[in-house]
Amino acid sequence: MSGNLVLSGGPVVVVGSLNMDLVMRTSRVPVAGETLSGRAFATVPGGKGANQALACARLGAPVAMIGRVGRDAFGGILREALAGDGVDVAAVGQAGEVSGVAMILVEDSGQNRIILAPGANAALGAAELDEEAARIAAASMLVLQFEVPMPAVERAIAHARAARVPVLLNPAPAAAIPDAIWSGIDILVPNESEASALTDVSVREPASAFEAARILRSKGVGRVLITLGEQGVAIVDADRERHLPARKVEVVDTTAAGDTFIGGLVAGLLEGRTLDEAAAIGQAASAICVTRAGAQPSIPYRRELSL
Repeated sequence: MSGNLVLSGGPVVVVGSLNMDLVMRTSRVPVAGETLSGRAFATVPGGKGANQALACARLGAPVAMIGRVGRDAFGGILREALAGDGVDVAAVGQAGEVSGVAMILVEDSGQNRIILAPGANAALGAAELDEEAARIAAASMLVLQFEVPMPAVERAIAHARAARVPVLLNPAPAAAIPDAIWSGIDILVPNESEASALTDVSVREPASAFEAARILRSKGVGRVLITLGEQGVAIVDADRERHLPARKVEVVDTTAAGDTFIGGLVAGLLEGRTLDEAAAIGQAASAICVTRAGAQPSIPYRRELSL
């Protein structure tokens, strides 16, 4: 597969999680048995799936979301947060009483620590994806992560492959990828730790990222983009290996930076950009994202990018 993708005019379909983020800012994370005073607390709509859907929408791509929320107050807020930016939430249904929740500690350095309780996200399975087969078949691209059960991911990819819809997988949080779906992944976007977990290569800089990406491509993946935080992104496809340095910014909060990169990447591809040009849009968007606090509130709009 070459670096370029030709996409249809349909919407991006994101299959993934919707969580309410409970965010506490602190000077550092506590050690076992220690209590620290935090300086700020906020409830912020998030979830990797919802963040990526919102990022795609704000950065210029039409988007539909497939997911589940609970019947609690958080559920309505999570759906409205997406709909307010133009995301089609017709396939975001209710399941159970509790929505997904993420507990997030954000240090002064901008680094974060996250613990997830899946809630309604756990109710998204293969049967629910069968109900959305036509929606996936009409998509320009399918985008997925691992914050929903693996059977849902596998079935969504199967429907996309049957309809020849390109698939982008963000393997986060890190989990083993079933052998059956490797060849159905057109674009794989892990970060350093996820790439390390998938390959047993200690990914720390572009050279080791290239080594890991070659292993991932050998499994049948078309294109691999390994995000390296402040070091940028390493890209490997059938054409060549290259490293795109990151923009230098003052980091406030890294939450949703990777999701924002994916939104910019997907939006760029829908504009007809090359893979490298689309990745540059993702980098520009994520550089703005990390200068702001919170998940969805930090995701920029296309008009804010100097590209």
